[in-house]
Amino acid sequence: MSNQSIIQSLLDTDLYKLTMMQVVFHHFSTAQVEYTFKCRTKGADLLPLENDIYDEISALCQLTFSEEELDYLGKISYLKADFIDYLAQFKLDKNTVQMGKDNEGQLEIKVIGSWLQTILFEVPVLAIVEELYARQHDSDINLDFGKQRLMEKIQQIQSHPLGKQFKLMEFGTRRRLSRSWQAQVLQQLSDNIPSNLLGTSNIFFAKSMNLMPLGTMAHEYLQAFQALGTTLAKSQQEALICWMAEYQGDLSIALTDVVGIDAFIRDFDGVLAQQFEGVRHDSGCPFEWARKMMAHYEQLGIDPSTKKLVFSDGLDISLALKLLTEFHDAVQVSFGIGTNLTNDVGIEPLSIVMKMTQCNGQPVAKISDSPGKTMCQDDAYLAQLKQSFAVSE
Repeated sequence: MSNQSIIQSLLDTDLYKLTMMQVVFHHFSTAQVEYTFKCRTKGADLLPLENDIYDEISALCQLTFSEEELDYLGKISYLKADFIDYLAQFKLDKNTVQMGKDNEGQLEIKVIGSWLQTILFEVPVLAIVEELYARQHDSDINLDFGKQRLMEKIQQIQSHPLGKQFKLMEFGTRRRLSRSWQAQVLQQLSDNIPSNLLGTSNIFFAKSMNLMPLGTMAHEYLQAFQALGTTLAKSQQEALICWMAEYQGDLSIALTDVVGIDAFIRDFDGVLAQQFEGVRHDSGCPFEWARKMMAHYEQLGIDPSTKKLVFSDGLDISLALKLLTEFHDAVQVSFGIGTNLTNDVGIEPLSIVMKMTQCNGQPVAKISDSPGKTMCQDDAYLAQLKQSFAVSE
């Protein structure tokens, strides 16, 4: 077991945390939020890890951005100078983290405080929990098996008739086996299929391995607007309009499943559909979703082939290749693959999330297109949200 802290750089996170953080910095610096950790894996007891998790979070809260890291971020065109100046003074505050048991006797982790000052907790906390859990099952981990599995996936891409058209984004930070294993995975992808690898969501590895950092927005961004917007029914549209105002055409991939794909399509009018270069899938049947999105573009008089569909919901290479085969002639497709690449070594990875559950003292929620992914602590609010967006049960 390593004596080093699991997270050694604040860049060891997903890009979309910083891109969302910049919007928060410019527009919602006083917003107060609550994040709640949840483990969806039945039978996984994380309570014995509580002290170790707390120690790792304490170490995380000692980190600052180095001058070299700030210089790297400053060269990313859509990150603005005033935001980089703010990051130069930034530090996570462990006093915003609460740990204990929830009502079901499971490990509870909550982060409560300023959205601006807590937004960077989610990804490293999830990576910490996953890696500590993996260490508990060290005897079941087989890195040789993991390397073999990875090479089989690479060969799947290389041998497929459409392999040269396969566009892969590595999205595996949150549920990776470890930082060192993620580095090995990225190195193998970069060495063996460089023309397929668009980049990685992990900023640290993008910097250290000279890869493109990738990402736009996550669910929390659109959820927060349920408490920040003028009305609940307009919250999704207002979030997308605010994003376009901040980035002026950069990072223009919209997330579609915060209140479900049907409600998204109703909100994604001709102006937004023209402005955003594409959309990202993260729940529900990906084939049905793609057909709905293409039909929507066509109804708006937009040629689907000019738009991007990004698939990122629990993908493996086989499913991604099926999606490529189905849709490559009609639309631009790419694939964000995470856990299947960075934690396929012989043990079952945890299914863990850390979602925003309150903003400015009121509940916020995601109504997923997949059963079991909806996460809300207030049934009355969830009913109100469904009614506002005409979402059926």
